[in-house]
Order: sequence, then structure tokens, then C-alpha cells
Amino acid sequence: MAEFKLVLSTKDGKSYQREVKDQDAAGLIGKKIGETVKGEEIGLTGYEFEITGGSDFCGFPMRKDVPGTTRKKIYAVGGVGIKRKAKGIKQRKNVCGNTISPKIAQINMKVTKQGSAKLSESAGAEGAEEKKETAEQKKEEKKEEKPEAKEGNKG
Repeated sequence: MAEFKLVLSTKDGKSYQREVKDQDAAGLIGKKIGETVKGEEIGLTGYEFEITGGSDFCGFPMRKDVPGTTRKKIYAVGGVGIKRKAKGIKQRKNVCGNTISPKIAQINMKVTKQGSAKLSESAGAEGAEEKKETAEQKKEEKKEEKPEAKEGNKG
């Protein structure tokens, strides 16, 4: 059973995360970087996305110019997965192929066609709001604990 974390980027520079499992994830297997995906395949009606990249379960990035699904060692000057040390210096790096397989953990996509519903509502921005609320609650609890600890040290 495949399970992916989708990072959906919009034209205004915002990105949203969404987890896809089982049936929806099976529709993405075999697609390559640069292909378009209809929103219905991942549960977002009316949208259309383009696959821009991703990474596997160990964190190695996918590259468009490496064919297949496996991890390969490449000898490159620049691009995805390469940090430039100096001009013209080639590096040997491990990268993933351009085809989505069950070993891929994250898929990056950009919106090419907007749907009727807002992406922030349908992609799970509610979960982000819940995380913000819990983070605020933790901060408040820490503030309440600090004065009590100081009073104990004075006496």
C-alpha cells in the first residue's frame, strides 16, 4: 500500500500539505516529473496539478533527467540535489529517478488549473490551524510554569 505526502504549491507562493493513501496514491504510481495530474485522482475536484519533483523515504531528491524509479549515483555540476562548491566542480551524488514508485515519500506539485473550492480549505489547512492552537496553548502553559519556579528559588 502506497502512502504519499503531497506538497501543493499555488501561484501566490503558498504551499499546502496533504496525505494521500491507498486508492488515491495508486493513481500516482508510474507518473513522471512534468506530467499533469487531475485533481479528481487525489480528491480535489476541479484542480489540475503538475508534478515538479519529490523525494524518497530516505530523503534523496528526484531528478527529471534520471530515468526510472531506482536510486542512482550521478556525476553532475548543478541542479536538484547538488550544492555548488565552486564553478565547474563536478560532484558524485545519489538521487532518485523521475518516476513515482511506492518508495517515494513526498511528491511536490504545482497548481496549473484552479478548482471551485479554495485549496486552503480542501487541502487541510484546518489541521494547520489546530497545530497553531496547540502551540499557543503550550506557550501559555510554559509562561504559567515559569513564575512558580522562580518563587520556589527565592525562599
